[in-house]
Amino acid sequence: MKTKQHFDEIVIDGTVNFLRDTPLADHVTVLKKADLLIPEVSAASIIAKVARDRYMIDLATKYPEYGFEKHVGYGTALHKQSLLTHGVCPEHRRSFRPIREILAANPDSHTCPSLNTDNNIKHTATSTGQTAERTVITYLENNLNHTIIAHNFKTKTYEIDIISTSEDKIYFTEVKYRKTSARGTPLDQITPEKQAQMRYAAQSFLSSHREFTHLQPLLAAASVSGEEYHVDDWFVIL
Repeated sequence: MKTKQHFDEIVIDGTVNFLRDTPLADHVTVLKKADLLIPEVSAASIIAKVARDRYMIDLATKYPEYGFEKHVGYGTALHKQSLLTHGVCPEHRRSFRPIREILAANPDSHTCPSLNTDNNIKHTATSTGQTAERTVITYLENNLNHTIIAHNFKTKTYEIDIISTSEDKIYFTEVKYRKTSARGTPLDQITPEKQAQMRYAAQSFLSSHREFTHLQPLLAAASVSGEEYHVDDWFVIL
């Protein structure tokens, strides 16, 4: 299969030359309504729309709350209401003005349900782990002004207890709980091997969620103990 084709001209449908500052700029012709005037552009437009519709159907399976199969990404009333109700997905372009406005007016709207629904919850051996993690979430939100991106995010190859953001940083927190410290503290379990696993998980998450790559990634650990689930410590792992 050929990956490069000879061409004499690049026709862009619209009024903006997106290749203006590239080596291809001299080959570009910008033409409004080109999809109605030039057969090749018409064909390209059909191919693009079919690919877009298929992608939207896939997104509708991943995010059923948003109705992507109905509005196919356009700014309809249904789409806007879904954004206000459920938040912004990783696939939504944050540089797009309507998305920026929603995020500015609704700071919590960037929490995507796909990262927080039961489909991604890691079921720990007992409810103790879940309770400890939720205690840390409350601590991060109330004491450190973190925004929670995901809780118990899990894939086939890695899992992360808590993912949160604050200012220009994104934190990947491992939570450890012990009822007592008779056999050492929970943080004794954050071995170099465990840190390597955490680092791999963080890198894997960012590689598939590019909207967070502008943030500085940091690994963190939280220690919870006692029957009252007290947060003993939370710190960044150097």
